[in-house]
Amino acid sequence: MRKKILVVEDEPDQLEVVRFTLKNAGYAIGTATNGIEALKKAQTVSPDLIIMDVMMPELDGFAVCETLRGNPATAHIPVLLLTGLCSHISRLVGYESGCTDYVVKPFDAEELVLKVEKLLSQAAEASKTTGKSKSKTVAASSK
Repeated sequence: MRKKILVVEDEPDQLEVVRFTLKNAGYAIGTATNGIEALKKAQTVSPDLIIMDVMMPELDGFAVCETLRGNPATAHIPVLLLTGLCSHISRLVGYESGCTDYVVKPFDAEELVLKVEKLLSQAAEASKTTGKSKSKTVAASSK
């Protein structure tokens, strides 16, 4: 089954470039154009990864990250911030808000796909580890 990626970007041309790049790499793509819509879709679609701009209407990417991390249903979803904000402070705020990785625009399409593959691989590994430790805990408590 194809991995689902939610792309959140308010600039239509930029949204299309990211969507096209990832669709051609074999991913199922959903889109949102603001932070509120992103939170709703994260709940309903349950994507494997979210790629999100920071500067958006209604709710910025930092606030969306914090909200996602505060919700047990979405806290595990990796978030890649893809933004024009390139300062050291912006990166720190991104990581403090809960993003998994940070890429500055303009971006290289091949690099983006490699980062996506890496993040999805890490999430799958973490899921296996979490599942194994839960199984051991359940097995140990049932003895």
